[in-house]
Amino acid sequence: MNSRYLTRRQFLITTSAGTATLATAERTAPAVLVRNSATTPAILGGQPIRTKPFHPWPVWREADASAILPVLRSGVWSRGKVVAEAEQRFAQLMGARHCLATANGTNAIITSLRALGVGAGDEVITTPYTFVATIHPILLANALPVFVDIDPETWQIDPEKIEARVTSHTAVILPVHITGGICDMDRINAIAKKHKLKVVEDACEAHLGEWKHRKAGTLGDLGCFSFQTGKILTCGEGGAILGTDERLMDRCYAFHNLGRPHGKYMPRDKGGHPILASKCRMAEYQASILMTQMDKVVEETRRRSENAAYLTSKLKQIAGTVPRKDYPGVTQTAFYFYGFRYKKEHFNGLPRDKFLAALTAEGIPASKGLGVIEERPMNKEGLLEDAFGSKAFQKIYSREKLANYRAENECPQSDQLCEETVGFHQRVLLGTREDMDDIYQAILKIYDNRHRLS
Repeated sequence: MNSRYLTRRQFLITTSAGTATLATAERTAPAVLVRNSATTPAILGGQPIRTKPFHPWPVWREADASAILPVLRSGVWSRGKVVAEAEQRFAQLMGARHCLATANGTNAIITSLRALGVGAGDEVITTPYTFVATIHPILLANALPVFVDIDPETWQIDPEKIEARVTSHTAVILPVHITGGICDMDRINAIAKKHKLKVVEDACEAHLGEWKHRKAGTLGDLGCFSFQTGKILTCGEGGAILGTDERLMDRCYAFHNLGRPHGKYMPRDKGGHPILASKCRMAEYQASILMTQMDKVVEETRRRSENAAYLTSKLKQIAGTVPRKDYPGVTQTAFYFYGFRYKKEHFNGLPRDKFLAALTAEGIPASKGLGVIEERPMNKEGLLEDAFGSKAFQKIYSREKLANYRAENECPQSDQLCEETVGFHQRVLLGTREDMDDIYQAILKIYDNRHRLS
């Protein structure tokens, strides 16, 4: 009989009671072995903890149809009054002075960097633990992303390591509020002020997150958001830029609208398109959905926070699951992704892929980072080599500079986190307390059966 598939009772009956290994295990961790070890993991043919689906996302409501139909009937589908109203409402929601809606979050960052004049030879300090859409805008401006390692507890860019990476070529610090946590903006802004740098927040995952009761995206010179389908606030695709400097926002508006003059600070004597630009406008029907989704985002944020706090209190009871922490200055976390470190040494060496497969079999939709990190930090992605091999980069940067780039941008804390990240999409946190218990029980079941699974 194969002991791998036996219950604990059968195993004890069919195995010698004098076995030293078993006796040692019973002495060192009796509470662990008696909890769920008699329950066969679903991946080994047992009954799953959960069979019903978690909360769906995005959530369509009648209000969305009521909002979009008048737009469709109006014949005004490109940017117009509805987009302008959505900008005003989002600015009010976030406590911002100005808001510009864009086609998506990537274009929000592109627009922000170009409005600040970032270009060839410049350097932008950012984090390697982010989605690729943070990095594309830097490279598309023919600038270099300079990577600073993360704080291992908060997963955000480590402010202690930023200043050492500042050079005469540094133009912008681009902190990313990854997973909906918030960077230490006090220290980041202090460094920026000292070196006369601009700060562009990538808040694409941090809608309604707060630092000392101020919303993410309003803490730097510009703040960028995404309204892509999976985001906490969504209209399918879309983005936004928040800012306080009217002159800078006028330039953002002009860039996102083919360089056409806008506001009182744009030149009026250089033709109809005085600056080199692109077209990054939001459509009217996107804005109509965005406004109806705003009606429920505050309540949903509260629910996520409550469920996340409860889940964290449960996971702390399981050795080898280490939830991400926030800085003391964070007064609200957005929880776009609920993340924890998976320490396989506490699971008898069970590889993370097998841990995730076991969780999936129990009915829990976990991932390595929501497709955001995908195991590879941005300082090791192929897009860097593609950019560095281009004619533009070859002309702008010396061979020595590009050859030494990898070594100069090593980030070991980020590397380790990419190997250990496990978590859940924000929709999971919109469920009930019982849903959180299912997640806990599934992980506990795997932990208690770790010897069989590994």
